[in-house]
Amino acid sequence: MGQERAYWLAWSQISGVGPVLLRRLQQHFGTLAAAWKAMPAQLGQVEGFGFQTLQKVVQQRSRLHPEQFLEQHQQQNPNFWTPADAQYPRLLLEIPSPPPVVYYRGEVDLQENLGQKSLVAIVGTRQPSEYGIRWTRQISTALAKNGFTVVSGLAEGIDTESHAVSMKAGGRTIAVLGTGVDVVYPSKNQELYKQILTAGLVVSEYPAKTPPDRTHFPRRNRIIAGMSRAVLVMEAPLKSGALITASYANDFGRDVYVLPGRLDDYPSQGCLKLLSQGAAPILKELDELLKMLGAIPQLDSIEASTSPQQLTLPDLPPELQRVMDAISSESLPFDFIIQQTGMSAGSVSSALLQLELMGLVSQLPGMRYQRS
Repeated sequence: MGQERAYWLAWSQISGVGPVLLRRLQQHFGTLAAAWKAMPAQLGQVEGFGFQTLQKVVQQRSRLHPEQFLEQHQQQNPNFWTPADAQYPRLLLEIPSPPPVVYYRGEVDLQENLGQKSLVAIVGTRQPSEYGIRWTRQISTALAKNGFTVVSGLAEGIDTESHAVSMKAGGRTIAVLGTGVDVVYPSKNQELYKQILTAGLVVSEYPAKTPPDRTHFPRRNRIIAGMSRAVLVMEAPLKSGALITASYANDFGRDVYVLPGRLDDYPSQGCLKLLSQGAAPILKELDELLKMLGAIPQLDSIEASTSPQQLTLPDLPPELQRVMDAISSESLPFDFIIQQTGMSAGSVSSALLQLELMGLVSQLPGMRYQRS
């Protein structure tokens, strides 16, 4: 697996090859090491590899030596995980676009990485009202005191409150950055950042010294949603990064909870929109919210200690194995499985039926599937 780690890192340096294409490469070739050595004609068989992408791969691959690059990269980035590492956050493996590299600083809790401890995201506007701040503080405190780890983005406003208050209540928090893990943005959160390093974790898909960039923050929101079992939106106007996070959460099959607001309050317009789309309201009695969050199943220790590809399964034909690899112990919607596999709806449906008959997969109401 050490060699494969070097190839995840190397592929992440090739422009034009993002997380989704990397997932397809791994599924097509079995390992990214094999994909690295593949001829252009073989790479062209993978969906998404057009002529321009192939040109970039050929040009850039010839100048990069994975094992050597890994050694050099670790000098400035000593702490990171790839999907080849056992400590890579288990829930991120379930999304269609898992970051090929997750850099981190702070105190690692393996129970969080292995899905045995619930992570709950709290997101919202950078300019919250007194109402939004008050409820963010109450909810962050309740989550921390009940053993949940609070995930947010270190931005001003709701993010800052959720990080600070959860630590004040004795809990852990994780900040997902749109910069390198050594770059604090906004700069006014320097002190908060230092506190998080001692009572939680800072993570990013960007290497050290990466400055803020407006395109990074919407992308990092998929990691916030992907790492978390549920997303709580406290206050959000109609144009808000919090709504992007909620959208990712829906795509990933995560629960979304929303703090209701008044119809004429600007910071609540996005929340009201989410409620109209079926998000669950956060009500005054927080015990009900904690009960719902506590009912989210944990990954069992056997599955959590290994990646989906390592589970002991009967030998399956490639197409069935591809679908099986996309399914986890949590129920996933049919459309999400299609997205993960890159296969046609008919092929996925046929494979799921065969896996059901073999007793490996169970179908749940609402066209959702999980491992048996």
